[in-house]
Amino acid sequence: MSSPGTADVCTIVVAIPVPEPFSAELQGWRRTFGDPLACAIPPHITLLPPTDVPVAELPTVEEHVAEVAAAGEPFRVRLRGTASFRPVSPVVFVALAEGISSCEMLSKSVRTGPLPVELTYPYHPHVTVAHELPDDVLDRAFEQLADYAADFTVTAFSLYEHGADQVWRPRHSFPVGGLDSAIR
Repeated sequence: MSSPGTADVCTIVVAIPVPEPFSAELQGWRRTFGDPLACAIPPHITLLPPTDVPVAELPTVEEHVAEVAAAGEPFRVRLRGTASFRPVSPVVFVALAEGISSCEMLSKSVRTGPLPVELTYPYHPHVTVAHELPDDVLDRAFEQLADYAADFTVTAFSLYEHGADQVWRPRHSFPVGGLDSAIR
């Protein structure tokens, strides 16, 4: 496979976008902490980590993701408080208190067929709010969002493509449970 960014390969992520008003709020916090990725990565819960895919295989991948979404059912996510992957990884995140098992099942289903991705670490759904920042900043993020709370219903998830400008943009949104046809 060619390196990412070449014309014949793209890098994708499949994720549940955090809806408004929570998305703007969490993105604002990430900017406040000085995270340089704050404006490049919309707040989300990853189902498939960054994966290189030949452009020619994108229609097959999108069909697979649409089938996974259609086979699922809408579910509640409850975000509560913070946690961290330190010392393994310099990440502070908002934790899921509800919706974990549904995310786990979706992630496992997405990582089949044309996307047989093996994970480096066990799957742990979360919403990153600070990444690869100095320890004092990670500590501040952990403390300032310790009481964070948000609830929403997951009715769709998206396939994002990594742009040459390093920004992740949604390519397609897929309704969970086949509520509608794929939204472009």
